[in-house]
Amino acid sequence: MAKTTAPEISVVIPVYNERDNVGPLAREIDAALSGTPYEMIFVNDCSTDDTPERLQALKAELPALRAVSHRNNAGQSRGVRTGILAARAPVIATLDGDMQNDPADIPKMLARLTSPDAPDNLALVGGDRTAGRKDTAAKKLASKLGNGIRKRLLDDDCNDTGCGLKVFRREAFLRLPYFDHIHRYIPALMAREGYVSEFMPVNHRAREFGESKYTNFGRLRVSIADLRGVLWLKKRARNPGGWDEH
Repeated sequence: MAKTTAPEISVVIPVYNERDNVGPLAREIDAALSGTPYEMIFVNDCSTDDTPERLQALKAELPALRAVSHRNNAGQSRGVRTGILAARAPVIATLDGDMQNDPADIPKMLARLTSPDAPDNLALVGGDRTAGRKDTAAKKLASKLGNGIRKRLLDDDCNDTGCGLKVFRREAFLRLPYFDHIHRYIPALMAREGYVSEFMPVNHRAREFGESKYTNFGRLRVSIADLRGVLWLKKRARNPGGWDEH
């Protein structure tokens, strides 16, 4: 679907050194959203390989593809936010650039978010990889422990907040306080603003090309500070339940 058509959904993909994944992933997104007005926005976070050149070449094949690049390396969360700020659609889908998330899951998540019988304040439908996650045993164990602690402390009803596949309302996201690694705390912050989140099982695939940008120790180190910060934000929030003009 050409990007001149007003999109119903913007798919945001932050990438760093994913030269072998951007082409196959872009084509899968295009196939998954065939018939839906959409755009896909790849946010290149200062890759040191030829990821940006490959994205540029793909634009001739896929008119819905947009490619933006950070001037300085800023991380995954900033990449997500950059793509959302650049997006033209009222609904955002995010997924990781390593092809472990399956774009074929996006339509069912979009359908739930926009369903007539969905709660009025439903703002996010998140993916849950728990049942069939294709990662190492160490990574799955670390994720299980981290998710358990986070869920207990933040009460966000999310079993797998690290899943990059999420579909949500752009306006709701832009109301959230931004900080690095926010992508792991979006459900808790949505609840803080009075929104509802739902979750559904999604497909997960093993990484075939490239290398993971995270380590278990790295995640643990930053998550302690992040949890303290999000707990503070929750305690400092008071929700007016909406407003009325008289």
